[in-house]
Amino acid sequence: MPALAQRLQEIVISGSTRMSIRARELREAGHKVISLTVGEPDFATPPHAIEAAHQAALAGKTKYPPNDGWPELKAAVQRKFRRENGLDYALDEIIVANGGKQIILDGILATVDPGDEIVIPTPFWSAYADIGKLAGGVPVLVPCPQNNGFKLRPEDLDAAITPRTKWVTLNFPNNPSGAALTRDEVAALAAVLMRHPHVWVLSDEMYEHISYVDTGFHSIAAVEPGLRDRTLTVSGASKTYAMTGWRVGFGGGPRALVKAMTNMQSQTTNGIATVAQAATIAALDGPQELVEERRRIYRERRDIVVEMLNQAPGLQCHKPEGAFYVYPSVAGCLGKTTAGGRRLETDEDVAMALLEENHVATVSGAAYSMSPYIRLSYATDTETLREACARIQDFCRGLK
Repeated sequence: MPALAQRLQEIVISGSTRMSIRARELREAGHKVISLTVGEPDFATPPHAIEAAHQAALAGKTKYPPNDGWPELKAAVQRKFRRENGLDYALDEIIVANGGKQIILDGILATVDPGDEIVIPTPFWSAYADIGKLAGGVPVLVPCPQNNGFKLRPEDLDAAITPRTKWVTLNFPNNPSGAALTRDEVAALAAVLMRHPHVWVLSDEMYEHISYVDTGFHSIAAVEPGLRDRTLTVSGASKTYAMTGWRVGFGGGPRALVKAMTNMQSQTTNGIATVAQAATIAALDGPQELVEERRRIYRERRDIVVEMLNQAPGLQCHKPEGAFYVYPSVAGCLGKTTAGGRRLETDEDVAMALLEENHVATVSGAAYSMSPYIRLSYATDTETLREACARIQDFCRGLK
């Protein structure tokens, strides 16, 4: 067999995907597994978005779309950025892609040369580093420990930036920790970035509408307009409107960057599915009451999960300020043996034992480059969450 590309050695299957696969195997073997691995809302796509897709298909809007998205969708994204983020982008400063991940891929592939550094606050979603490696970049990890609320400190950001830094990635509310920033905290990071004009800023705002901070959510390019022309603001329909399977992400940034990203996308996927674009227009321009209602439900679920996990011996769960994840420390479980006889040395051991013995699927902190933690998604119904947390409590009480 001919050889595969060397770059594949840098890429691994994500931790959430690995655990989802194992959970599926156990279900197929007859076990009643509760999976809290995938960051996917359990709510339905809004009916008016589904109907818009249906009508678009009936109207024959099923031909090849523009590489960067329908003008009608870009106009809806433009209105969204103005209305919700205080950002004013021209239509040629907006790009639509197959999910937020492709926006990030387009941006990094269009800018990063071999050896360029990408500063990533840790813990982090693994795609930032993996995509950076595909481009020949070098991830530079900046720890954001629990005693700082899993937040990036300005002085740590400043210390991580070098002449080789090409990008700084910011993902708040954060996957996996749920950390969110106040306006003042965003401004403090922006002040650091203003001192480094050679650095691009990747602001991944996919969880912007799932923030519990009293001051609300604030886009860094709006807080500090001086960063606008070197910031790629990333969002999408997946988390806000429960449209993960529709695969619609969008980004706003300086014209030259967006043009380069569009060129990159034209050689990968071209434009995204037309019916998905029609659905997203309806979601962005339609009634928004469901966004606040779902945020309230997520907050209620968070409080239940944090309370129950903190009652489990060996776990210590920080209360997150956003997203729909908790990231409890499992340090108190390490060095112990499970009821099934497994010795727990790492958070990966904890996650696998919890899945195989008590049938609750989580993701180890190692998958997000910060141990010893596990990540749980609470984007599921309350009854299921209570049952999952009760199983976790039983697991922890059985440790010796």
